[in-house]
Amino acid sequence: MSAIMVSKKVLRKWEKLPGKNTFCCDGRVMMARQKGVFYLTLFLIVGTCALFFAFECPYLAVHLSPAIPVFAIVLFFFVMATLLRTSFSDPGVLPRALPDEATFIEMEIEAANGNVPAGQRPPPRIRNVQINNQIVKLKYCYTCKIFRPPRASHCGICDNCVERFDHHCPWVGNCVGKRNYRYFYLFTLSLSLLTIYIFTFDIVHVVLRSVDSGFVNTLKDTPGTVLEVVVCFFTLWSVVGLTGFHTYLVSLNQTTNEDIKGSWSGKNRVQNPYSHRNIMKNCCEVLCGPMHPSALDRRGELIELALAPVPIPASKNNKENPQTTKTTAPLIPNEHTPDDVKSSIAPETEGDVEEKLSPLENKPPPSEPPTPPPADPAETTAVLEEAF
Repeated sequence: MSAIMVSKKVLRKWEKLPGKNTFCCDGRVMMARQKGVFYLTLFLIVGTCALFFAFECPYLAVHLSPAIPVFAIVLFFFVMATLLRTSFSDPGVLPRALPDEATFIEMEIEAANGNVPAGQRPPPRIRNVQINNQIVKLKYCYTCKIFRPPRASHCGICDNCVERFDHHCPWVGNCVGKRNYRYFYLFTLSLSLLTIYIFTFDIVHVVLRSVDSGFVNTLKDTPGTVLEVVVCFFTLWSVVGLTGFHTYLVSLNQTTNEDIKGSWSGKNRVQNPYSHRNIMKNCCEVLCGPMHPSALDRRGELIELALAPVPIPASKNNKENPQTTKTTAPLIPNEHTPDDVKSSIAPETEGDVEEKLSPLENKPPPSEPPTPPPADPAETTAVLEEAF
């Protein structure tokens, strides 16, 4: 025998979230699965700053000002804080539709489109909304089973719909969207300043040392400085150019995805409904607007029920003294009974009954005790007299 036991297991919602993200620290850290380039970014920043603090800062603090390494340390920590904040935060992932919600949306779409004849392509799944007197199309996501909000897009690398999707940045190991764009912009801006700062004081360090020992001898004595100059030179153009491009986008209240697709600069010259037509207002909205909460509730509790059969061992008394009942019943043959069995359980015929009864009929009846003859009166009188 066995019984069914219901076990309750408490999970966190991030353990069951779809998509291609990785979570750490009990769901507090959220990143993409492809993190190799992110580690390269950390290595370049930490390595370059370590060389700068080891070789240039001691010399510059003595010969120029002790404020030089202090400002470099502050700038370094600000760069690392914005980088980690961008990489470890939820960019604005939208939760997927539940099965019931997806079924309801499908029914609404079928009711709106009607019956499509066989062989014809169904119409696109689009809804129109009006934003600042401008018609904006909401596209249906076949993966998440939802109509994406305005400015949202599906990231093919993370396999999630991201609100106000800008782009997927492999250098930070995460998508850049509504909830971490300001930190991404501050990261690129501060990294540009740090790169320019280190590159400038590397040149100053080489020039000051060249006055005493010559340029060639200085390069031989400071190989770390030469390596820093090379790294900063090739990094400077890309980082500063990226910062300038995003400054342009922030001033227009536009995303990289919208700029690449030409959403607001197409043939019809459709104006951006999200722009305030003012650079300061656009910058304040993008960089200083309210921080929206995450829609995922990654650390919420999720109860999972599991059913498992549990065997019940037989009691000792039942094993030692098994209760068996023996029942007997008359066997009645039928049409499905084999012939050899029928002969053993066939009913008795009248002849068999008579044979069993004949010895009983021929048996003599039990004999009665003999009756004594009547006594003579004279003998009886003589016996009485002798007795008296």
